[in-house]
Amino acid sequence: MALNLFVSPKCKWTVPPSTIVFDNASSSKLPLGSSSSSSSASSVYRSVSLRRSGSVAVRSSLETAGPTVTVGKVTEVNKDTFWPIVNAAGDKTVVLDMFTQWCGPCKVIAPKYQELAEKNLDVVFLKLDCNQDNKPLAKELGIKVVPTFKILKDSKIVKEITGAKYDDLVAAIETVRSS
Repeated sequence: MALNLFVSPKCKWTVPPSTIVFDNASSSKLPLGSSSSSSSASSVYRSVSLRRSGSVAVRSSLETAGPTVTVGKVTEVNKDTFWPIVNAAGDKTVVLDMFTQWCGPCKVIAPKYQELAEKNLDVVFLKLDCNQDNKPLAKELGIKVVPTFKILKDSKIVKEITGAKYDDLVAAIETVRSS
């Protein structure tokens, strides 16, 4: 996957040196490991500074536009965004809360689920509204009751908790994280 660079005088982001470098001689982007003159983080900033004057910040983003996951927050997904996020998580533990808007127990456990996301920064927390639009994904994941929590590792479902059972959810997350 290639990376795009965006230059903005307002943002204060940095590009990790392993992400992309510029060839100062030709001002072209080179993937890391390509032969060029000096390939370091300073050459990235120097190269960008040559194109613009004043305070410049650089940020990188993936070419494929799509959902982003914020560490410490619960990310709402749908039938189109769920699998790309799960696949991008790699070997990280992913917890999916499958809920509906009208479900009382879902509403009760939602704040506790958010607290779990804030405490477990090495886990990806997602939520899926099992409405008509997301019915194909809910069916694919085998939902029978709400709330249902699916815990995934390496893009595979490894645990399931049905109902608003907070203690069972915490124990299941710990079990999967430590495996």
